[in-house]
Amino acid sequence: MQSSLLSLPQQHAPEVTQYAPAPPPAASYPSSTVELGDLKRILVRRRFLILATAALLTLGALLYGLFTPALYSSVAEIIVDPQDLQVVTNDVNPSRVPPDGGITMVESQVAVVQSSGVLLRAIAATNLTEDPEFNGQGGFLSRLLGDVPGSGSAETDKTGKTLDALRRRLAVKRADKVLVLDVIVTAKSADKAAKLANAVAQAYLTDQAAARAKMATDASDSITARLAEQRKRVQQAENAVEAYKSANNMVMAAGNLVSDQELTEINTQLAAAQSRTVALKAQVDQLRRSGGAPDATSEAMRSSVISSLRAQEATLVDQVSQLGTELGPRHPSMIAAQQQLRDTRALIARELARIAAAAETDYERALANQQALEAKVAGLKSKSLDTDQASVKLRELQRDLEALRSVYATYLQRAQETREQVNVDSTNARIISQAMPALKKSWPPLGLLVFGAFFGGLGLGTALALIAEYSSPTVLSSAQMQSAIDAPVVGVLPAKSERRRWWPFGGTATPAGQKMDAVAGLALRRLFSSSQRPQDWPLVPSILVTSAPEDAAQRGRVARLLANAAAARGSRVLFIDTNAGKSQKEPQPGLLDVLRGEYAVEALSQCAPGSNVAVLGKGRPRAAFSEAQGVYFTQHMLAQASRNFELVVVDGGALADNLNASPLVAMVDEIVLVATLNATPMRDVTAASQAISVMGRLPTGALLVDEAA
Repeated sequence: MQSSLLSLPQQHAPEVTQYAPAPPPAASYPSSTVELGDLKRILVRRRFLILATAALLTLGALLYGLFTPALYSSVAEIIVDPQDLQVVTNDVNPSRVPPDGGITMVESQVAVVQSSGVLLRAIAATNLTEDPEFNGQGGFLSRLLGDVPGSGSAETDKTGKTLDALRRRLAVKRADKVLVLDVIVTAKSADKAAKLANAVAQAYLTDQAAARAKMATDASDSITARLAEQRKRVQQAENAVEAYKSANNMVMAAGNLVSDQELTEINTQLAAAQSRTVALKAQVDQLRRSGGAPDATSEAMRSSVISSLRAQEATLVDQVSQLGTELGPRHPSMIAAQQQLRDTRALIARELARIAAAAETDYERALANQQALEAKVAGLKSKSLDTDQASVKLRELQRDLEALRSVYATYLQRAQETREQVNVDSTNARIISQAMPALKKSWPPLGLLVFGAFFGGLGLGTALALIAEYSSPTVLSSAQMQSAIDAPVVGVLPAKSERRRWWPFGGTATPAGQKMDAVAGLALRRLFSSSQRPQDWPLVPSILVTSAPEDAAQRGRVARLLANAAAARGSRVLFIDTNAGKSQKEPQPGLLDVLRGEYAVEALSQCAPGSNVAVLGKGRPRAAFSEAQGVYFTQHMLAQASRNFELVVVDGGALADNLNASPLVAMVDEIVLVATLNATPMRDVTAASQAISVMGRLPTGALLVDEAA
């Protein structure tokens, strides 16, 4: 065989007989999205980033809690009753309970407590402008940056800074479904916090009493000053209404103009006439559209005369039919019956004509009535235009008069009441709980900060891990791999197992190795179960295993597992390693020598004693060969291998970097792409699949390696 191969002419590419079977139709796999299991793989692989982020945030929170000065909070409670004290009738400050039970009113008091007026009262009562903690002169930041000059005097600037500082340290809250306000003040001293909380609560009560007294005083003065003016305006409005009626001769009946009442009645009659005209017009149009068959109209169907004549017609039709059968068409009785039938039908036609004529007459009468009413309405409208213009002005004068009367009566009554409300405190708010010095600090809550920072760090680390993963996506699942290469995943192998003797081939496998052999054997069965090889195919079944360059170790391991799995089931296997012999100074003859036709595969592939696997290395790359020549000798190699082997497994390396494997790609039965779950980038999978397609084939399957297994 070797001599025959060597005798082939080298100057021309040998003719290749295409033995390779046609590839099966490619299956269509739906695109895969990330599932919970894929997210778990991402998080496990990026666990160090997640834990480092959580640890960093936790450490920052711990340092903040240890070195931040302690703050203390005290609470004073104020109850606000929506109903004020009913000493006198209080219209200046209404005491009616709102539909929501006063919740909205009490919520508005939260803003009142935080207002500048209340806080300035509390500042003045406690002389807080002299406290360095609040006047802006005791902070590290203020000492570092210096005071910012204000637009006013130094005392005004100090008051403004104190007000801002107190507002930042103040919190006013209302618990759900209660009318109690919690005034919370935070300070570096527990006694100071309690003192300020009580001062703010008392300042709120004082401010409310002063505000109500001022409102009553202002209302009383304003109302008293305007009574004489309101009285004069009412008299002027009454005189203007009466003078306008007399000037325009406007006669009223039951509060309305007589012309307006007449126009309303005629409009009602016109609407009824228009409705009747429309109905009769539709009836006439229907009769006109019926043409030669007016008996199909609803009027004809409802007519009792037509119904009676129709009954007679039906009787005569039956009689004519019976006489025609018994006596014949020329019998006198038959002729008489036919004459009666013709007379009856003539009567029906005259009755239908009468109905049509009556409908036309009714329509013309209704139309004439409608036109007469329209003319009358038009006349009344023209006549009442002047009256309508005058009525607009009259109604305006009457509205002014009623408004002025109402305002004057209200002013007169309330002028007396507001005089009595100035010295009456009608507020119903009181302090129900004085603030006490706090026993524990309120800030910083060290445990809560550390807890929140830890879990916040976990969330942030998870987000960073997902961002890092999706910026460079990897193979996450079998479905994703199938969608990427449009070929099935025939198995998933664990990345690690107990050591076993699998190179050189043979030896006894451990239980873990036996499980991996079982997975590899199942993958072989799946690969060849869908193969369309004829039974008399002359070439030995063959598998080429390839991967991205980063998965070289896993690719070699998977290729050997496939060879071992077949050998363990009694098959003789030829294992071709296109990467073996690279580091040797004087490589031994191998695959490249066979593809150049220098050696026969039988001379270079011998099984070791006690093993069913023969190994063929890369060979000597001292001379190049053409692609057609390589395909030809690959075909002959597989044909010769069928004599001694049942399977050929080829470790094809990374095909993008191993162009010498292109003849094998063209002739092998199955091309298996190896990738590592959650490690192999999808761009490498795409590049490997494109390299296979450039060589004229497509991947027929994939084997995944699970590092988490």
